[in-house]
Amino acid sequence: MSDTSQERKTLSFDSDAGSKRSKFIAGGIAVLIGLWMGSGYIIPSEETEAAAPAPISPKAVTVAVRRSQADNVTQVFVAEGQALPDRDTMVRAESGGEIAEVLVAKGAVLEAGDLIARLSTTARDSDLARAREELNRAQREYDNAEALLERGVSTVDRVSQARATLASAQASVTTAEEALNNTEIRAPFPGRLEMLDISAGEFVSTGDDIARLVDNTPLTIQVQVPQQALKDVKEGQEADVTFITGAEAQGEVQFVSSSASAETRTFTAEIRVENTEGAIPAGISARVRIPTGETRAHFVSPAILSLDTNGTLGVKTVNDENKVVFNKIAIVRAQTDGIWIGGLPDEAEIITIGQGFVNDGETVNPQAETSTEDAPKEQPMTGVPEIDELEDTAAGAGQITGSAEAAQPERVE
Repeated sequence: MSDTSQERKTLSFDSDAGSKRSKFIAGGIAVLIGLWMGSGYIIPSEETEAAAPAPISPKAVTVAVRRSQADNVTQVFVAEGQALPDRDTMVRAESGGEIAEVLVAKGAVLEAGDLIARLSTTARDSDLARAREELNRAQREYDNAEALLERGVSTVDRVSQARATLASAQASVTTAEEALNNTEIRAPFPGRLEMLDISAGEFVSTGDDIARLVDNTPLTIQVQVPQQALKDVKEGQEADVTFITGAEAQGEVQFVSSSASAETRTFTAEIRVENTEGAIPAGISARVRIPTGETRAHFVSPAILSLDTNGTLGVKTVNDENKVVFNKIAIVRAQTDGIWIGGLPDEAEIITIGQGFVNDGETVNPQAETSTEDAPKEQPMTGVPEIDELEDTAAGAGQITGSAEAAQPERVE
């Protein structure tokens, strides 16, 4: 039993000289691994530097530019108006009665005093005859009273009463003659008979409309002038008038109102146009162009206009450093083939193609507009079409390129 009660002894190799060698080897390996992993933070690898890609600088966008020279341009105020006749009057019956005869037809050109129609005179002839007989009687009574007064057998009161009766009879005759004259309806001024609303046998009353007479020699073109343009429109200025029929005429500003309309806040201006023989009808629409001064401006296509981030209208140009410059502009005049703009220097390199893909201050590669086909093809920034593609797009959209050769500006020498 003594063998089983003895404590078990643990085996130990501390006395062995090679028992601790494995611990040193494992610890050394761990240290080496740690040094190797940390060496990448201290000493960069040459191989890593060689594998890093070089930064790519974007190429400048190629745009088409055109050198533009400012010209002296006449500033013009343009407004739409209506041609009004010089005189337009309704002819009315001055007396009532039956229409005896109508002497003209609608559309007739009349002179002042020409007879239009005549009323029946039967009743008025009788009134005139009676008034004349009454005048003769009153005249005899007055003559008798005067003769008796001279002989001393009459009084002054009787003579005064006879004189009053004579004056009343004379007034009756004048009234009857006037009523007889009023049976003739005549043209008050030269003009064309635009309306004739009577026929023979018809009864009219005093004041009824008989006809409408229009005189359109000359014509008056009435336009509305905005408040901001009032300072440029003055009486006495010449004006070019183009009617909707295609007729053209020269006119003169005759009147400019001094108070604005309460509804539109505009001022009325009238331009007088001589209308020989009434060739231009009244009432048609007309466009008035009034020269108001001169300024320096460039002739461009509306297609090159741009908006900045604030919504300001402008044109992009290229300076000497090939940088884009946004220029705020004002439209001086508009024509069918382009517009005149102010706000640019006298000489400017205007971007005509590609302005929508560049911003103010950006460096670009400008190419002359006329030599874009011969220019070397450069790859623009990603997503930006080349000049040829822009030209095709503009042509497909029907835009005007604003070629200087096609422009026909009005210049002032």
